[in-house]
Amino acid sequence: MITGPSWSSKDKNRESPEQETMPSPLILVNLKTYKEGTGSRAHMIAQAAELVSRESGVTIGLAPTYIDLHPVAHHFAIPVYAQHVDGVEPGAHTGHITADAIRAAGAAGSLVNHSERRLTLADIDASVRALQAQKLAAVVCTNNEAASAAAAALAPEYVAIEPPELIGSGVSVSKANPEIIKRSVGAVRAVNPHVSVLTGAGIQSGECVKIAVDLGTDGVLLASGVVKAKDPGAVLRDLVSKL
Repeated sequence: MITGPSWSSKDKNRESPEQETMPSPLILVNLKTYKEGTGSRAHMIAQAAELVSRESGVTIGLAPTYIDLHPVAHHFAIPVYAQHVDGVEPGAHTGHITADAIRAAGAAGSLVNHSERRLTLADIDASVRALQAQKLAAVVCTNNEAASAAAAALAPEYVAIEPPELIGSGVSVSKANPEIIKRSVGAVRAVNPHVSVLTGAGIQSGECVKIAVDLGTDGVLLASGVVKAKDPGAVLRDLVSKL
């Protein structure tokens, strides 16, 4: 079992979140805007994540909707991430999400450039800089090794590689295309060895997570396998079972 310091209630309630990567490995669950991941269900998944994290010593984070971000961050001792952030300062930017706002809501960081929220390279850079100015972690999503290398050059805390053809397919990237993980880890580390690497797309079992970690990643990013499960806690226990 790979363990690390727990995300304590003292941490989650701090006024000045420290910008740092979570203890390895990180299992980051994106709740997207699934009905099964909003409102009371978001709280149920967060409660399960907190319990399994405490039992296993593995860090489990959630990326809920903006509506749920504040209550989840302040009621559960787990790292909580926004699903997107804009690289703008507070001001006249109607409809934008600022790093300042998500920090105030209790976030530990944010996804950037998710496959469902693609950005230009300039926008990615602005979002990463905005997050880091607030001492928040940037998780930049990419779809191949070239994009991963480019993202690493921006020095985010994480690069998360997700081959688009496998997203939501139920086929794990760690089984279907392990070479892309190896190449992406190598590409990121060649540019910036301090950037941690997550892998996503089709992650669904403890075996998938173990393969991903054995291939050199620092954890996984997943969504529907946990969010749509009848028993998210059971799925989370399986995900950490081989670490």
